[in-house]
Amino acid sequence: MNWSAVASIFGTSWNRVYRSVRHAVTWGSSSCPPRFTAIGVDEIAYKRGLKYLTLVYQIDSEKRRLLWVGKDRKEKTFERFFDLFEESVKNHPKFICSDMWRPYLKVIADRAGHAIHVLDRFHIMQTMNEKVGKVRDQELRQLKAEGYEPILKHSRWCLLKRPENRPQKQTLKI
Repeated sequence: MNWSAVASIFGTSWNRVYRSVRHAVTWGSSSCPPRFTAIGVDEIAYKRGLKYLTLVYQIDSEKRRLLWVGKDRKEKTFERFFDLFEESVKNHPKFICSDMWRPYLKVIADRAGHAIHVLDRFHIMQTMNEKVGKVRDQELRQLKAEGYEPILKHSRWCLLKRPENRPQKQTLKI
C-alpha cells in the first residue's frame, strides 16, 4: 500500500488519523497472513463526496479489524485486496457482507464465489422502499385515470411502517 498517497488524501490536518489507519492496517497485515471467515466491504467519501476509499474489514465474531484500505471504489481497487490476501482468500472467507455496488458484486462473484454473500440491510430496504413507492404511484395514477377515488393517496406509510409505529393519520382508511 502506498502510504504517502493515503497521507496526501487526508492532508496534514489528518496526520493522526493517517498514522492510526496506517498502524492498524500494518498491524493487521503483518507477520502471517490473516485468517478470517467473514469480511465486510464498504466505502467512505472524502473531499465532499467526490472521492472514495474502499475499506475491507474482518468481521468475525471473535475479531473485528480493518484489513485493507484502497483508493477509489472501482473494480480494480477491490481486486487489489484479493491480490494482496490471495492465500487467505482461497478457502476463506465463508461470508462477505457488502452493499449493492456493482463493481463489488462482480469482484466478489469472480474472486470469492465460494463465500455466502450477504447484502446489507440498509440497501435492501432502500431498494424495496423505492420499488413499493413506484408500484403505489402507478396504481394511484391508474385509479385516478379510471375515475376511482384515490384511496392509495397518502398510503405510503401503511405499507412501509410497522402497524405499532404508525400514527392514526398514516393508517389506511377503507
